[in-house]
Amino acid sequence: MFRFADPTYLYLLALIPVLALIRFLTYRNQKKRLRKFGDPKLLRELMPDVSRFRPAVKFWMLQGALALLVAMLARPQFGTKISNEQRVGIETIIAMDISNSMYAEDIVPSRLDRSKMMVENLVDHFTNDKIGLLVFAGDAFVQLPITSDYVSAKMFLSSIDPSMMATQGTDIARAIDMASHSFTQEEGIGKAIIVITDGEDHEGGALEAAEAAKKAGMRVYVLGVGSTQGAPIPIPGTGDYMKDNTGNTVMSALNEDMCRQVAQAGGGAYIHVENNSAAQDQLDNELEKLSKKETTSTVYSEFDEQFQAVAILALLLLILEICVYDRRSPLLKRLTLFGSKKKAATMVLLLLATTASAQTDRQYIREGNKQFRVGQYDKAEVSYRKAVEKNPKNAQATYNLGNALMAQKKDSAAVQQFEQATRLETNPLRKAAAYHNIGVVCQTHKMYGEAIDAYKQALRLNPKDDETRYNLVLCQRQKKKQDQNQQNNQNKDDQKKDDQKQNDKQQDQNKDKKDDKQQQQQQKPQMSKDNAEQLLNAAIQNEKMTQDKMKKQQQKPQRRNVLKNW
Repeated sequence: MFRFADPTYLYLLALIPVLALIRFLTYRNQKKRLRKFGDPKLLRELMPDVSRFRPAVKFWMLQGALALLVAMLARPQFGTKISNEQRVGIETIIAMDISNSMYAEDIVPSRLDRSKMMVENLVDHFTNDKIGLLVFAGDAFVQLPITSDYVSAKMFLSSIDPSMMATQGTDIARAIDMASHSFTQEEGIGKAIIVITDGEDHEGGALEAAEAAKKAGMRVYVLGVGSTQGAPIPIPGTGDYMKDNTGNTVMSALNEDMCRQVAQAGGGAYIHVENNSAAQDQLDNELEKLSKKETTSTVYSEFDEQFQAVAILALLLLILEICVYDRRSPLLKRLTLFGSKKKAATMVLLLLATTASAQTDRQYIREGNKQFRVGQYDKAEVSYRKAVEKNPKNAQATYNLGNALMAQKKDSAAVQQFEQATRLETNPLRKAAAYHNIGVVCQTHKMYGEAIDAYKQALRLNPKDDETRYNLVLCQRQKKKQDQNQQNNQNKDDQKKDDQKQNDKQQDQNKDKKDDKQQQQQQKPQMSKDNAEQLLNAAIQNEKMTQDKMKKQQQKPQRRNVLKNW
């Protein structure tokens, strides 16, 4: 890859055609003046040492030297190419809890911000390891596939927020299960799942998921964030705190017992995160124990200054220009290096070929398009980034970069590029395509509301796009179904409460009926004492059996779905 660090200086190359025009006009005036003296053929015979081509060659040598000097001022650089390096390290998937309870501020500045700082420090300590990032709450999805690109990891980390999750709650089991399926297929390498959470598992099944990950050769480490005393959950932008269904302020506390059990089931360790670096040091020590293996990683080399080579070429051209005389040398009469037009033209073309030409953003886009067509999405990403670096206002480069990122499942970064393309693009059709792709990414992650908005924007710009219209209708149906499922779950919870109240009411009525029967039996004069005692014992036995059934029903575990949104 090639680039200029200061391409502004390349505008000085406009001097070359200006100087060439001046020389052409001067040469034409010179020929007119010579014709006044006599016939050109006769004058050529009278001046045998005068060369027609030597002055032109000297001029174009100076022009080439000037072009090289301008290129040297623009600081030519080589590098930034994709290369595969052999590294010895481990693979780590970080599963970060982004439920609303992570807003709690019992850890400074908050549980979520402290978790981000922890991950950023962990990435800074990595050198030859691979890292992946997923986020979870009531659901989970991969934010960054496993990679050696630590810069992208930090970029994705900064954009994490609880508002990304449409389904709130805390499902640690789903996070561990998804993380266990996000590693590469390499064997013999240490694989770690780091779960950062406050331990409020609302769904259950975390122990079984951790045990399954351990059997698959992975280690599950749990970083507990928060205090065991608990803290209220602030609602961003309101100054108020989250409340439960009964109107009481929610106090979210760290469940250390559950965190220890999950870490023990996963063969890892539990680490309590506090307002110091002790947790970071302990985690680094635990990861050092994992087995490391040589892996192939895709890395990007840095740019190197190459102005020295350009300066040497410019110096050589200046030396050659000095060595070439305007007139033919008597000692070199037989040497007709510049005696023909073909040879002179060839020399000029060779000199021009030695000048360094800047690669424009359009050239990088064409190069990236070729790589994208053959499925080399990582290389295409580099080419498009080059084009964006050359011209940050190039909407086409920004849009293509978003496509390359989306092809690599880097959805968050892709959405950022598409949004930037919508701001830069002036062509309504291309802007509609960017909105369409934003909708596709959101639809993939079941963010149907955002997808619907993006598709509507695309249709406003391009009403004839049937694919966008189909996706819009599909998302509207899926959004409606999603809302109905949430409403049904809420209705089920309400129905359970009503059934419980009805059972309590029925139990009270049964008890009143049994008391009335006992009173009637005592009032009957024809009933003997033995019969009365038998009926009373039967009623007591029935009451006892009813109470036992109610206790067993209450002791049965019930799965929580959407009762808690933190």
